[in-house]
Amino acid sequence: MAETIADTRRLYTKPQNLNDAYGPPSNFLEIDVSNPETVGVGRGRYTTYEVRLKTNLPIFKLKESCVRRRYSDFEWLRAELERESKVVVPPLPGKALFRQLPFRGDDGIFDDSFIEERRQGLEQFLNKVAGHPLAQNERCLHMFLQDESSVDKNYTPSKVRQA
Repeated sequence: MAETIADTRRLYTKPQNLNDAYGPPSNFLEIDVSNPETVGVGRGRYTTYEVRLKTNLPIFKLKESCVRRRYSDFEWLRAELERESKVVVPPLPGKALFRQLPFRGDDGIFDDSFIEERRQGLEQFLNKVAGHPLAQNERCLHMFLQDESSVDKNYTPSKVRQA
């Protein structure tokens, strides 16, 4: 019976120089959700979040962008992606219906700890969605991340073509 010996030789790799090690990554996509702001009064009160995008992916027309979005805009994006793409869309952080009840003795959905928890959940949601190669082709994602005006909910769904 012949003994087999495992081949432990390494594959030839190109030596890494300083530019390779410390230069910009070949492809990157960074999305931060930050700076929550609560606006309005009474029943017209809501919180908006700053959504910052930095990327060098050719599919995005702007390499850096910053927009403000509210929770309902995130709900719209999720619904559009579920309807138009073949991507399994992750859930959004919860709606917190219990926190919206009156006479709670706290700020409910406008409480700082709740806003921070929701901000983290929205950031995770966006990074998962935008990191998916098929979702990156969806026009609704590009509108959400890069159009400074409010989300056009009457847009025509389509795919984005690389420039």
